[in-house]
Formats: sequence, C-alpha cells, structure tokens
Amino acid sequence: MQTESRNKRIIFIGAGAVGSYIGGWLSHTGHDVTMVDMWAEQVETVRNNGLEVSGPHDPFIAHPAAYHLHENEILAREERFDIGFVAVKAYDTSWAATFINRFVKPGGYIVSSQNTWTDPAIAAAVGAERAVGLVMSSIGVALWEAGKVERSGDTRRRDHGHLVFRAGNHDGSDTPRLHELIEILDPLDGGKITTNLWGERWAKLGQNSMGNAVVAASGMGTADLNKHARGRELQIRLAQECAAVGLALGYEVEDFGGRPASEWANASQGDVYETLDGALAGNTSGANWRPSMAQDVVKGRPTEIEQMNGFVCQQGAAAGVDTPVNAAMTEVIRAIDAGEIGTGFDNVERVLTTAGY
Repeated sequence: MQTESRNKRIIFIGAGAVGSYIGGWLSHTGHDVTMVDMWAEQVETVRNNGLEVSGPHDPFIAHPAAYHLHENEILAREERFDIGFVAVKAYDTSWAATFINRFVKPGGYIVSSQNTWTDPAIAAAVGAERAVGLVMSSIGVALWEAGKVERSGDTRRRDHGHLVFRAGNHDGSDTPRLHELIEILDPLDGGKITTNLWGERWAKLGQNSMGNAVVAASGMGTADLNKHARGRELQIRLAQECAAVGLALGYEVEDFGGRPASEWANASQGDVYETLDGALAGNTSGANWRPSMAQDVVKGRPTEIEQMNGFVCQQGAAAGVDTPVNAAMTEVIRAIDAGEIGTGFDNVERVLTTAGY
C-alpha cells in the first residue's frame, strides 16, 4: 500500500477497460481516485457496488469515486487533482484532454494511457510541458460487463522479464514526475522511464497494427491465427510496412512483437521472413484474448482503425513508403464498422489479395 504522504488525487476521463483497470488498482493501493465516464451503467454500478478487478493477482473490489460526464460542475467545486489520466479511444482524445485539464492543478500533469499516436493531440490541448506519454506494452484488459474489469494472463509480465509501463516526456527529458508515475503503477506491473517516447510509441503502434485489426477482422484469436500460414503472413506484412515507415521517419523504433524493428522492415528477404514466420508459428498455445479493436467490433462501437493502420498509411505517404497491406486492412475494418461485411478468416485472404500477396 502507498504511504499517506505519497497518496495522490487522481482523475480519469474514461472508465473503460484501461481506465478501470489502472484506476481500480490505484484506488486499491490508497490513492484518491475519481473516474468520469459516458457509460451511465458503468458509473452507477461502480457507485453502488464498487469495481471488481481480476487478473494475474488476487481479485479485489475497488471503490473509486465515479461521475457521469455531465456532472463536471460538481467536480469543478472540488480540490484540483495531482494527476489526470486520459483513457478514452484515440478519436476522443482532443476533447477529453481539454475536459480533464481544468481539473488538474497547475503543477500537475496529464497522462495519455492510450493506444496509437495520441500525444500530439494531448500536447495541443494541455501543452507539451504538462503532458506525459504512457506506453503500455503487452497488457490485455477487457470490460465486458459494467463494474467488472479483467486482465489476461496468469502472471504479471514482470515475472517474465518484461516491463509493461514506459513513461516519457515529449521532449525526451528524465524528470521526477516520470519516476513518480512508474512508482505508483508498480503494484500493477513493472515499468521504466524512457527518453525515447516516440520510438516506444511507434513500436506499440507496430504491435497494434499487426495484431488488433487482424483479430478484429478475422474474429479469431492470435494463437489460432498463427496456426495458418496466411494468418501469419498478414501479421508479418502489416508489421513490415509499419516498421519501415517508422524507421523512414527517423524514429528509434523499439523492438515489438518479440523482434527488432529492422527485422520486421526487412521481412521481404527470404531468410528473414522464414525466421519471423517460424517465431509466429511457435506461438499457437496462448490464450485467444481479444485485443481492444476486436472488443470494439463485438460491442458494435467505432474502432480506432483510422488512428492505427490508417495512421500508418498516412505517415507512409509522408515518408515515401508504400503501405498497401495496411491500406487494405483499413478498408476491411471500415467495411466491418459500416456493417457491410462480417468478420471471418476470409478477411485475411481479402486483405492479402487486395495488397498483391
């Protein structure tokens, strides 16, 4: 538990899977946590019954304060918060960061605990000097029922030598607030300070681009996809383009998908492709967890495809790197979002064929 002197007042905009898991844990470890969300049932359930948190740890019930979005006038009368977390979908970043900024004290900071390339939008809303990027690597959380959030796996990632949380400032500096953030997140899992936020962000974008959309489009978990040569090929080709774009833009892209970015970028070389294919083929026994985009498809809510694979295409055009596979993947998810096609393994073949593979 946190000591009294270290307790923080923390506010979340977004009490979905990520916001609820992190917020629930921080409340459980003694911080004064308030969550604001647009899902009325979630707010009322947390208020009345608390928040059930389960995962690779003993389950517990947390009791953070919960507010509907329209109750912001009540929050405006309270003491300001030390830290604000933005935990909404990427397409809601700008308004959510603007919203939460007014409730965080002048000396506080705003954390982007999101997928994709949200940091520039956060900076535009609150100022880069007030913003912290939090990249979350290899953590799967889900909220299928109001008031109940779960995390995948049987053990924390730190037990396998992996650090989940990477906190960084936009200017690459190492400051006390980063150490504070990693310290308060330590009960959840391991973390580190990074002076390479953009390289970490692009690596996570690569991981998301090769995984989230494929699972969402196919309706299959990664472990089952890896049993099929074409399922593995689609992941490799998506990662290849994303890595090539990030490197062309000059980012020091960190490893993702268990391999160096340079290896993914060179996947067209026969021996490299065989190595990558073999690595994926050996990963067929894990749980078929649904990542965030696949959860969105099941729930019938808009996906982050434009901010994920679509963003890779946009940046590829700026860098002069062709991205036909990511473009085809984006079109398929757009069609699923629009209700024009359903999910299924045939979408894997559709993307690869459209892209010329």
